[in-house]
This record gives sequence, structure tokens and C-alpha cells, in this order.
Amino acid sequence: MIRLVLSDLDGTLLPYNSTGTLGEDTFALIRGLAARGVLFCPASGRQYASLRRLFAPVAEHCAFLCENGAAVFYKEKLLAKTPMPRPLAEAIAWDMWQNSDGRGEVMLSGQNMAYLMSHGRGMADRIAFIGNRHTFITDPSDIPEAVTKVSLYVREGIAPYVARFVPKWQAANAAVAGPKWIDTTLANKGTGLRALCAALGFAPGEVMAFGDNYNDVAMLDIAGTPYIMDGAVPALRARYPRHTADPRTVLRAFLQGTPPPAG
Repeated sequence: MIRLVLSDLDGTLLPYNSTGTLGEDTFALIRGLAARGVLFCPASGRQYASLRRLFAPVAEHCAFLCENGAAVFYKEKLLAKTPMPRPLAEAIAWDMWQNSDGRGEVMLSGQNMAYLMSHGRGMADRIAFIGNRHTFITDPSDIPEAVTKVSLYVREGIAPYVARFVPKWQAANAAVAGPKWIDTTLANKGTGLRALCAALGFAPGEVMAFGDNYNDVAMLDIAGTPYIMDGAVPALRARYPRHTADPRTVLRAFLQGTPPPAG
């Protein structure tokens, strides 16, 4: 029996080239899940303020897995938080800033504020577009709160920098989080999912989850019913037998009581 549904946003529930808004059809599905006693949870690298605004019409029916699992909210309360040791966060930030050929920009995430080290190459515009609260810094040591995530943004794409940073920072769960992002955090979406299950009494077998990228793997590996997007890289499509072009198709079938396609 499914009692909890999690979905990644960018590249999963929202196409990368979308307007960044959800339609009434998505909200209707979330209300339909709630009527069946199923909780919906967006699982994203975005901060709580951004997710809460995006899902405002149905927020009462949602939990929120934020900052790739480093912060989990339910009914306006913080259920779990996984901060990074400050020396580690600062070391990663300086490495990404100094060793991305002047093309990379860095975001350090607090509980509900993004701190941007910017070259003016598009990161700030993207953060404003998705609705994250943000401010600009020149030195990570100036951040007045715990850091939960450090991210590299490259407007032209992060492919040239994956080998440079992902293996080096595996102790901080470095992972590709989209075409333009690499994220590091001591948490991951699996950490957030386990915290949510523990707090609300769900079993992993009662969880359905949707994702499209490597930062979704920990979540998909825990969920009893994981789906990978059709557009994911071949290695991820091979890892999970259930594929979909749109989570809404699967959720409609679930609500109608018809088995969704397995591949």
C-alpha cells in the first residue's frame, strides 16, 4: 500500500525548460492523493521558501524535502536538518570557486537563505526565478548560520567539471543535480526520506518516488516503488525497471486503481 509519494522537481515534475510553475492538474492529483490518505512530498535541491510558494495551493497536503534532503518540513515545522561542518563547506566552496576556470558560480545554502558567490553569469537569475531567498557574499566565512549544502553552477553546463569535483568531494555526497549543477551535502534525498518516514511512521515499502538524476538515487533506492524518468541517462534507466515520461501519468493510474506501466 502506498502512503507517501515523493517527486523530484527539475527534470521530473518540471521540465528543465519549463516556466517553473505547476498546473492545476498537478494540484488536483495531490488533492486526490490526500483524499486517499497519501501524503505528497516534493524532493528537491530548492529551499523551503521556494517549495512552499510553488505548492501553495496544496501545501496543507504536502511534506517538503528541501536542500537535497538536508532539511525536511511538515506542517510548517522543521522535522530534520543535516548541517555540514563549516570547515568542509568552506573548503568545497573555495575549491569550486577557484578551480572552475572563472565559469563556475557557487551557492551555499542555509536553512532558508541562499548565499551566492557570483560572477554574474546567470546563477542569481536562476535562483530568483525558482523563488529562493538569496543574498551575495564574497567569503563563505561571513555566513551567519549553519550551511546545509554547497553547489556549483555553470551556465554552459557542468559536464567538464564532473570529473574534477565529484570524485574529490564524495565524502560530501557530491552528485550531478542537473545539466548546470553539482551539489554537495552531508545529507542526500535518502537521508531526508528516512527522516520523514521515521517522523511520520511510514515504511519504505509504502513509498513511491520519482527522479531523473544521480542526486535522486539514494531516494529511489529506499522507496519501495521507484520510477526513473525516460530522459535519464542510460545507466539510471538500467538501474530501475519502472520508467515514465511524466509522474502525473503514473499518479493518475494509481488514483484510478489501474496498474501503471512497469517500463
